[in-house]
Amino acid sequence: MSLLHYLEHHFLTEAQLLAATGIGAAQLHALQAAGAMPQASYRLRLNIDCDSFIFGPHHEEHEQRYYAKGSSSWLDSLLLLKPEDAYGFFCRRYLARLQELGGGTEPDLAAEWGHFLSGTYGLCTRSGLPEDIAAKELAIVRIQRLSDAPDPLTPERRARLAEAVALLDAASSPFAPHERQRSSRHRYVDQMRSRYGL
Repeated sequence: MSLLHYLEHHFLTEAQLLAATGIGAAQLHALQAAGAMPQASYRLRLNIDCDSFIFGPHHEEHEQRYYAKGSSSWLDSLLLLKPEDAYGFFCRRYLARLQELGGGTEPDLAAEWGHFLSGTYGLCTRSGLPEDIAAKELAIVRIQRLSDAPDPLTPERRARLAEAVALLDAASSPFAPHERQRSSRHRYVDQMRSRYGL
């Protein structure tokens, strides 16, 4: 699967995001500048060289921005909030999902918010939304704790590890072809399943 195919299948272009939410680019960029809306997770700079039989050579340059599919849902919610309320909204959703999953970690919400706004979590979770972010981070902590212990896996610990790996698998993006080998998915899903036969 090529990078372009991956992005077209798993992400929204900025034009698609704007069409889905019914807002203009200026409003989107204002929400990003206000620190309420994530940046694009991928930015492609495209250099197009074309040679047509009749008209000869032609060159164009474009930039295409890609957003997580959940960005339209986040943006719809933002339109009902003041930009300064976005962080609190993010935290409530994140903590509610953690509680639903049984907790066990003390998240650094300010750091998580920063990664969310930079577009990082749009790249590495399926939706880019607080619920998937919370699930991903909790799953990784659980996988590390269960797999780093020196003693052999007991059946109970193995079952808990399989559950944590499945949680991460559900929350984590597939990753672009050039990223997968270095991704958290490869380390904590693919390698855990291979190592422990999960």
